[in-house]
Amino acid sequence: MPTALIAEDEPLLAAALKAELARAWPELQIAATVGDGASAVRQALALQPDVLFFDIRMPGLSGLDAAAELADAWDSAARPFPALVFVTAY
Repeated sequence: MPTALIAEDEPLLAAALKAELARAWPELQIAATVGDGASAVRQALALQPDVLFFDIRMPGLSGLDAAAELADAWDSAARPFPALVFVTAY
């Protein structure tokens, strides 16, 4: 079963994304939902999900900065880098 990590600082938008993903991709298991970029990097490294959904604008690290930091830290020899989807309300 594929897994995903959602990084979104707006709780209502995170809940809406989870609901839409459950409807559109019922096999996808949401491994974690976090509200900032630093937590996204930590959880992605710990959980090794198949798909990442990163908000572009979050407190601390932006989604773009979090993705860059994660790419630098990811051991792609052990596991391919996950699919990355940027989400934004703008």
